[in-house]
Amino acid sequence: MASDHYPTGRDTSITKLDPSLEVIALAIDSDQLEPVDPDHVARRSSLGVGAWLAIGWLTTLTTLAILAPVLPLPDPNVSEPLLARKGPALMPWFVLLLVLAGLGIAYAVASSIVKRSDSGAKTAQVLGVIFTVVAAVAVLVTLGLHVSANQGSLLGADSNGRDMLSRIIWGTRSSFIVGFGAVAFGLFIGGLLGLITGFFRGKVDSVVTPLMNVLLAIPQFVLALSLVTVLASGDSTSSTRRLGVVVLGLGIVSIPILGRITRANVLTWSEREFVLASRAMGAKPWRIMFREVLPNVVPAMMSIALLGVGIAIVAEGGLSLFGVGIQLPTPSWGNIIAVERDTLKRAPHIIMITVTVLFITVLALNYLADVVSKRFEVRESVL
Repeated sequence: MASDHYPTGRDTSITKLDPSLEVIALAIDSDQLEPVDPDHVARRSSLGVGAWLAIGWLTTLTTLAILAPVLPLPDPNVSEPLLARKGPALMPWFVLLLVLAGLGIAYAVASSIVKRSDSGAKTAQVLGVIFTVVAAVAVLVTLGLHVSANQGSLLGADSNGRDMLSRIIWGTRSSFIVGFGAVAFGLFIGGLLGLITGFFRGKVDSVVTPLMNVLLAIPQFVLALSLVTVLASGDSTSSTRRLGVVVLGLGIVSIPILGRITRANVLTWSEREFVLASRAMGAKPWRIMFREVLPNVVPAMMSIALLGVGIAIVAEGGLSLFGVGIQLPTPSWGNIIAVERDTLKRAPHIIMITVTVLFITVLALNYLADVVSKRFEVRESVL
């Protein structure tokens, strides 16, 4: 066997090998390998500070919106003429901001020092709890001082003397219902159509995909404006009906976008080896589609859905500017801006506070969508 040759004529005998090759193969010892840093691995797998801030902001807004009926807030539709166009008292909150910034710097310095010790992780956690409690106490004290001095008008009042904090929190309910409701509707219908057309293809794809292309060719905002105008025209339309129509209109607009993106991802995943193996083992198509393909498509769908929520919230504001969005007395971020747009010079805080909340919310949604997209890309690259 030692003298056997490959067809190319090369000698495969181990006696012909260079002895130095053995030394090269054993030159690297396992003890000399660089150890894996578990903290580095944990940092790579964590969401990051920005993602947690975005999650905290959205969670806070959602909690306030859900608990709005039981919170000690003024009625968002009750006017106090003495508070009309009165801005928020910024000085106590500016001082609080400086205090919180100082606490944050102090915590960062202290935690960096204690982490060098053997029990640094536990000590840093204790410091985090202490600084969090101190920050919460500072917020509560500032809130108590402000409420006692300004009759509860934390963010000032609008042109009719209605409490801005109350209107923004109640407006969060309407804006979030529109944003998440429209995208959920579009994701269910469009995602299901994209999943079916991408997996089965053939005649189903040849019928559904051209229809989506036609809907995509129509300007999305014009389509939403037309749907809402036709389905909820007239001053007698109730606020609940108008809210439902806005959700339906924006949801219909989002169907082709979400459907095309889902279809594109399904086309890729349906050709993977594990899907082909399931087909070879005799699994039924519907089982493969929902058990094998759908779980791998969901991250991409969620990434686009988060972007869609921000777009839907902004679109509701655009509809309100045209007078076909959510109508008063139901507050929303869109109609707050639409109603108060003429008071921008006299009382800019009314518009600026609402726009700032809207901006931070959309930014948080976009950032989370980017985080989901990056984690999905890493997961796919491993496969």
